[in-house]
Amino acid sequence: MAKGKQSSVNGRKNLTVRKEMMMKGGQECRSSSSCAACKSLKRRCSPNCIFAPYFRAHEARKFARVHKVFGASNVSKILAEVPEEHREDTVNSLAYEAEVRLRDPVYGCIGAIALLQAQMLQLQHDLAIVRARLARYNAATSRAVPVPLLPAAALPGFPISDAMRSQTLLQGHRSLCTQEYQQQNEKGDDFQ
Repeated sequence: MAKGKQSSVNGRKNLTVRKEMMMKGGQECRSSSSCAACKSLKRRCSPNCIFAPYFRAHEARKFARVHKVFGASNVSKILAEVPEEHREDTVNSLAYEAEVRLRDPVYGCIGAIALLQAQMLQLQHDLAIVRARLARYNAATSRAVPVPLLPAAALPGFPISDAMRSQTLLQGHRSLCTQEYQQQNEKGDDFQ
């Protein structure tokens, strides 16, 4: 019985010491906490643990997904083969692939890639159609006879001043006279 009490007292001391070591300037101390991989695998996290820099203690779900799809042994082999400067990217890639594989067990990443490629082809097709319509519109408008624009004030429903009305009427009279003169010259009659 005395031995049981002593182990519980030592356990509390170790827990208190461990908590104090974990909080060092608001950050986790690496020596006292296990990484997510070692916690999941229920083993002691060594200082040279290959998983520790990439599966921190609070990233248990990330490791669980990677472990379920690839296995811890395979992940450790992959990380050992990859140069250290590329390991972070490798782990992120494995985590993404594992997440997608769990969502789509048959196709995994290939299914996501195929879906994105199909969307891209559809958008390129739609863009080609719009460009063709725009080209037809531009061609039609360039062949059309330009229509002289009247000032907005000369349109019905807009109040116009007397000066504007007389200017518009004068321009209209000049164009009518010019047209009559040209028609008379074409007929051969003298315009008087």
